[in-house]
Amino acid sequence: MARHSAALTSLCNCLRGMPPVDVEWTSVIALANQTLTTPALIDFVDKFAPILSEDVCGYIRQIHRRNVLRNNRLVAQLEEAVIAMNDLGITPIMLKGASTLVTAPEERRGVRLMSDLDIMVMPDDARLAVSALCAIGYDVDYETPPESPRWHVELNRSQDVGTIDLQRAAPGPAYLYQSFGHPLNHCVPAPLGRGRVYIPAPTYRALMLIIHDQFQDYGYWLGDLDLRHLVELRDMSNSAEGLDWKELASLVSGELMKNAVETQLFALSELLGVEIPQELRSRLIPRLQFMRQLMQARFPATRVPFLAMMMLDLGNYRKMANDTIQPTARRRGLWSLPRMGTLQFLLKAAVAVRAGKA
Repeated sequence: MARHSAALTSLCNCLRGMPPVDVEWTSVIALANQTLTTPALIDFVDKFAPILSEDVCGYIRQIHRRNVLRNNRLVAQLEEAVIAMNDLGITPIMLKGASTLVTAPEERRGVRLMSDLDIMVMPDDARLAVSALCAIGYDVDYETPPESPRWHVELNRSQDVGTIDLQRAAPGPAYLYQSFGHPLNHCVPAPLGRGRVYIPAPTYRALMLIIHDQFQDYGYWLGDLDLRHLVELRDMSNSAEGLDWKELASLVSGELMKNAVETQLFALSELLGVEIPQELRSRLIPRLQFMRQLMQARFPATRVPFLAMMMLDLGNYRKMANDTIQPTARRRGLWSLPRMGTLQFLLKAAVAVRAGKA
């Protein structure tokens, strides 16, 4: 896997549509494949095809063409699943890639590479939704244990190109959403073929994507860069609806969440050139975390020693966690060390190769 300074810089420049200068394509394509951003290079290829090699253009166009076919199948699969749930009175909320499939113009459908369909239903509808999907041939491949704080179930069928990840809550820890109110307050109804769905409003959708990367995927603690999702945030910002950065900032509560969100916004500005208000990319801790992300992406051997940087926000994490637990439960000191099991989990995750992460 190619991870070095020139490849990361060149890939980001290509994704920004900048002219190719001294690009070492073997490393750049390898990094694009690792970060799942190869189809997103189609705009770059279309723009600079006359000065690019036939091999580069042919490879990227082939990947994009195949992804268009795959995503068209995902749309058909999603519509069938939605109709099955609609027939039982359930209107699901589309999350992450599923919302992109519903909202993207057909000619842009192949830009986003995705592995599954994330769908959210209300907690009271969860079992009925599983039954609806099983009735059209899905099998439960995995379901979280009853004691798990976050319930979800993975369903698949042999003829489909992706699994369905059915959830009953937004991505990430529930305490990050306490001030948001009911999820449907931030969604709008939309058609999907013959089906009906809810789509998160752009700013809420962007925030959920950031929370997913930074907390559900532990990216903030591990110093990961999810370039594919940064491209998606860039495209949302450039869309007709755009993103309301002030509204996004108003939804963020607590120092931990503020640092994590601003780290993502700082990366969005520095790597992909998105215009972010100065007040959302000027504080010290987000800047330090972004520097860590760059260093780790370029020099993977630094991932384990840089785990120590989670101490910058350990007190903020303890404060937020303690504020959300029951008064009778045992509270941990703001600066008490993480449990051994937590440290072992993070160490293992820090050295693992994870698709989509740089």
